[in-house]
Amino acid sequence: MSPVARLLGLAALLCALSPAALADSHRQPAPAQARVYFIEPLDGASVAQTFTVKFGLKGMGVAPAGVDMPDTGHHHLLVDVETLPPLDAPLPATEQIRHFGKGQTETQLTLTPGSHTLQLLIGDKQHMPHAEPVISEKISITVQ
Repeated sequence: MSPVARLLGLAALLCALSPAALADSHRQPAPAQARVYFIEPLDGASVAQTFTVKFGLKGMGVAPAGVDMPDTGHHHLLVDVETLPPLDAPLPATEQIRHFGKGQTETQLTLTPGSHTLQLLIGDKQHMPHAEPVISEKISITVQ
């Protein structure tokens, strides 16, 4: 096969791939058994207006953003997020999507009184969710 024919075949293959498939090819894999969860507060807890949130992670390690190590990531805390952000793009830093890119495993959180939801999502060195997203169950809390 000539080099031109090979190049045309490769171009046709790339055109056939969906944008999601291309994005997935750049996303880091996560270990199959990886799991992220809340150590505290627990689902249904009543908490003070300022309270401690402790993150748990099993099956992979924690590494700061920018550190390229296999089977690692860092936490993102989703506060009152009804619809998940796109999982094929870097997570934005907002009041609702809080980044812990230094590798933190807990934080002090201050929320207004009332009902709130919390969820954890692990991001890779570039704040991208892994190809197989490592995401916790959403918990509900009541702030006094």
